[in-house]
This record gives sequence, C-alpha cells and structure tokens, in this order.
Amino acid sequence: MAQRFAYYPGCVAEFSSKELNRTTKALAPMLDIELLPMPAATCCGAGDIAEAKPNLYLTLNVRILSQAEEMGVDIMTICNVCTLNLRRANKLVKDDPRLLESVNEELVKAGARPYQGTREVTHLLWYLATEEGLSLLEKQGPRGLNGLRVAPYYGCQLLRPSSVMGFEDPDQPQSLERLIRALGGEVADYEAKSKCCGFPILLAREAVALKESHVALSQARDAGAECMVTPCPLCHLAMDAYQRKAEAANATEYNMPVLHLPQLIGMALGLDLSIMEFKRHMVPVDGVLSSVYGQPDFQPAV
Repeated sequence: MAQRFAYYPGCVAEFSSKELNRTTKALAPMLDIELLPMPAATCCGAGDIAEAKPNLYLTLNVRILSQAEEMGVDIMTICNVCTLNLRRANKLVKDDPRLLESVNEELVKAGARPYQGTREVTHLLWYLATEEGLSLLEKQGPRGLNGLRVAPYYGCQLLRPSSVMGFEDPDQPQSLERLIRALGGEVADYEAKSKCCGFPILLAREAVALKESHVALSQARDAGAECMVTPCPLCHLAMDAYQRKAEAANATEYNMPVLHLPQLIGMALGLDLSIMEFKRHMVPVDGVLSSVYGQPDFQPAV
C-alpha cells in the first residue's frame, strides 16, 4: 500500500522549476508514494516574512499544517526552505500551547480550521534515505547510474538549525551519499557540500552570492564530479541559472550540470527523459546522460 502524504512542492517548484515538480509527481508512484494535492495552500513566506512579520509567517505556515491535519496525513516537501519554514512553525506552536492558541484565533478569524498540532513535515530526501526508502529503490531494480560521479550538495537550510531539522548531523550529512551509492553512482566528496549557495542574498548582493556558489562549484569540479545533485530548487537556481555569471565573476569555468534530486533518481529508475525536462536547465546535461545511458554520442531530445 502506498504511503500517503500531503504534497507541498512550494512556489519555486510550481513556477520557476516546473521540471522538479513534474519529475517528482511522475516518480512517486514508482516508489509507492501517493502525493495528495493541497490546492488551498499558500506560499510559506520563504525567509523574508519570518523576519519582517513573524506573526504572519506563523499564521501562513500553521494554516498549511492545518490543511494537512484535516487531510489526515503528514506533509512531504521538495524544497529546503519550505521544509525549514514549516518545521520551525510546527515546533514553535507545539512547544508553546499559548502561542498555538493565539495563532488559531487568527486562523478562525480568517475562516480557516484551527490546528491541533498533530502533523509532521518531511522532505523527499529524508524519506528515501531511510532503510524503508532505500528498500523502495531496491525493489524497483534500478537500471542504475552506471558509475556516474556525483557531487552531493545539501545547501544550508535542510540541515540547520538541527534543533528544528534534526534528521542528520549538519556537519557530516550522509543522506545524499547513501542515495547516490544505492542508485549505482559514485560520490565526489568535498567540504562545501553543506555550505550556503548564496541564493538568500543573490538579489541584494550578487557579487557576494556568486562567491558563495563559486566555493561549492569549484570544489565539486576539483573533486572530479560529473554533475552535482541538490534537494533544493533555490540551490539549483543559484548553481545552475547563475553558473555562467559565477564563472565570469570568478574568472574560471565549472561546466557543472546541476540536477534536482528526483531527476537523478528518475534516471536511475528509467523514468521517461521527456518528463524530466532537462531542456529547462541552463547548463547542458548531455554529458551526464551519455555517461548514464552508456552511449558516447547520446543526444536526447529533451
């Protein structure tokens, strides 16, 4: 029987990184996951609303949690920022009954259902990196990654603060590494895999942000990675869409394809290439696909 979740892809996956959303929804049935839509869910507020209007941040996120509670299932996300915002709000109101009561009063005023504090929030990566999740991958009998050398990139917000996230050691994470190996890839390890990608300051201080992404991209390149994989669409935007700018700003070349986590899994499990929409990437992935599919001149029309 499929494991059911309230599916919260977040704004970026729904609009800017549609390939991530589409791939995740196609992949879920292959992994015995049923993703239930949340049509009334709003944006989680990213990192901005929490600082400017903390009460609004709490109300927004607790409203989303309440919707999942009404559905009777926990929430699954595919974005580091969404995961952090929802889990932080959940912890705040669960740890403080008076705060929960105050937030519920606001929800009722807005015509929303009050939250009882019974739901949890997980990320697709966390679910698949457990023994149960890895067994789901093995059950598929994956075609595998054919020894593809992959640099795991966590970013910062899926790991910290550990009091809120708590899935693994923020300084020595291993969940992506376990998945890469389980899918038949090789891990290209490097120090900056858990550092910030620079996206939170990209619009305000682009030069500083590009130095942040340079550290991870250059280290991954020097570790011999054929590609990078990330569980966060915001990290993907920073590393993929702004990669040419980072090259120019740092007088170097990376030529580093950056994959969404579901795309990496999809390749290993034989998901239709057209569904994964690699054509939406700024850095071409043709070399990665050639390595995985074992054809030097492989030219996918995707």
